[in-house]
Parts: sequence; structure tokens; C-alpha cells
Amino acid sequence: MCKAFPPIEEPSLETTDSRGPACVAEPDRTTADHRTRLLAGLAAALRERSYAEVTVADVVRHARTSRRTFYEHFTGKQDCLIALLEEDNDQIVASIAAAVNPRSPWQVQVRQAIEAWIGGVQDDPGVRLCWIRVVPSLGAAARPLLRRTMAVFAALIRTLAQSPELASAGVTPPAAQETIMLLGGLKELIATTVEDGGDLSGVIDVATDVAIRILAPYGGGAA
Repeated sequence: MCKAFPPIEEPSLETTDSRGPACVAEPDRTTADHRTRLLAGLAAALRERSYAEVTVADVVRHARTSRRTFYEHFTGKQDCLIALLEEDNDQIVASIAAAVNPRSPWQVQVRQAIEAWIGGVQDDPGVRLCWIRVVPSLGAAARPLLRRTMAVFAALIRTLAQSPELASAGVTPPAAQETIMLLGGLKELIATTVEDGGDLSGVIDVATDVAIRILAPYGGGAA
């Protein structure tokens, strides 16, 4: 399964001084740690409500940091989302690659990849549906993320298709247009299933069958 951004452990921020009542002080953290906590804060907020409803106040509340710190790292909520999804998509791709056994029959490898992808969405749908539904609505600012994500997934498919098992079966890496159609179809199937309240596990069979048909070599390689 894909590694989701974990819930933030909430440290005690109370300190006392000679003036009596406890005062609140932000912990001394490194710049990288602040950024990591803010990304995790946005992920936590997305598990509670939709992106449109999430505010910067929600993010800093979960991150246990300040608005000033937030704006030291991000220009706004959209910038934070793009950074979150860049890291999260890399995690998804890595987990899919790790889930595939290159020594399995090639059709089994296809199923392993799809199970890993769908399993990752099941683990954290609030975050992982954002790049399917939210990111396209953000316009030009998010276009590099969309292009990069598609390129990373396409590279993964090409790498998986070059394994000895697939090569011996006559499977070749799909053309760019085929990759776009495969990824686009899988994304839409996942998103609509979640939005309709369906069970993502129930679409694994059809997704695997369609992917095999796209990847199958001519002459009955899917058999």
C-alpha cells in the first residue's frame, strides 16, 4: 500500500515562566521540519473536508504552527496543495513499483500494479483524489504538476513493461497516446467510483482486464 502522510503527533506547546500562567510558544524546528508539518497539516485537513472548504487556518491548526510560518514556505493554499501532491504522487509511484513482482506472469504484474494504485487511493482518498478532481480546476499554476505526474506514471509503465517476463511474452511499452488513454481511464474510473460511494476493490477486475487488452501484444497475448 502507499504510504500516506501520517497524523501529526501533537506536542505540548505550553511553557511556564515567572509571570505565572502558562504561555504558548511554538517549538524550535528546522525549516524542513516546518515544511513537512505544513504538508502533513494540509493532508490532515483534506481528510476532514473538501479542498474548497479547507483554509490556511485549518492547515496551521493541524501543523501546530503559525500563519507567518505557513507564508514563509507557501504563497497560499494552492501552492501548498501542489507541493503536497508532488510528494504524495512520488510515494504512490514508488509503492506501485515495489508491489510488482517482475518474475510473475505479465498479466499478474498488471493486476499487482493496479491493486497497489487502487489500494493507495483507499488508504487516503481525501488527498489522493485531489490530483484527479481538484488539480485540473486550478488552471495554469497546476499544469506543470499534471504534466509531471503523467510523465512519472508513464515512465513507470514503460519500466514495468520492459521486464524480462513481459518482453518474453511479446509485450512492448505502450505508445504515449496509449499511456495517456490508460491513465486517464483509470483515473476517471477511480474518481467516479469513490464519488458514487462504490467499492474500489470492485473495479480491480475490470481495470486489470482493460489494461491487459491495451498492453497485450497482437496475436492473442492476453490469453
